[in-house]
Amino acid sequence: MTIELTERGIAATIDHAILKPEFTRADVDKELDIAAEWGVFSVCVRPSDIAYAVERLAGTGVAVGTVIGFPHGTTSTAAKVAELAQAQADGAVEFDMVVNIGALRSGFDDVVTADIAAVVEAASGAVTKVILETSLLDLEQIERGSRLTEAGGATFVKTSTGFAGGGATVEHVTLMRQTVSPAVRVKASGGVRGLEAAIAMIEAGATRLGTSASATILGELRARAEGREASQAQDTTSY
Repeated sequence: MTIELTERGIAATIDHAILKPEFTRADVDKELDIAAEWGVFSVCVRPSDIAYAVERLAGTGVAVGTVIGFPHGTTSTAAKVAELAQAQADGAVEFDMVVNIGALRSGFDDVVTADIAAVVEAASGAVTKVILETSLLDLEQIERGSRLTEAGGATFVKTSTGFAGGGATVEHVTLMRQTVSPAVRVKASGGVRGLEAAIAMIEAGATRLGTSASATILGELRARAEGREASQAQDTTSY
């Protein structure tokens, strides 16, 4: 999948994260307005904010996603399935689930795959993304987690929650992209706070970016484009 490094192209890769536990309704409103203003692909909101976000973003073209088993992934599979069902009823259309990190680190591959597969089945064809929390894993675990994500039928494998003291790296995104087949996409999330980082993740193979810095990333890109246009105009008038 080729992504144009234009404002529209990069905006179409962004899931604008609105997940901080301390956010008030006013904070949420501000972030939803940013998502609508910049025309990002979606917002990823706390489960309790789904219905409100759906209503506030109606007509903007911005999709609403949410998180499942967030942020530690240690809830039971039954709880994750129930959480997804409620989220879907509230209007969410994409679901970012946290893998059972302890099970993955323990080598309990069947447990991990079954957990993912149950959530994927409950999503009934909706987009599902499996968060590995790469800052807590070594390279072998990231590779194995990526393979198990594909075995479980998920749409994306994703780097991080952004709440575990680490985020996406080019090395990890590259490894994930090399491990899964073209049928599975890669989402880079955590620490993607500027345009250069966003471009680096896309070049490493990510087709979706999870970030709370959408305005910064897209604003930098707009300023760069405007600078080029001004330079070209100046060159034209110099003849």
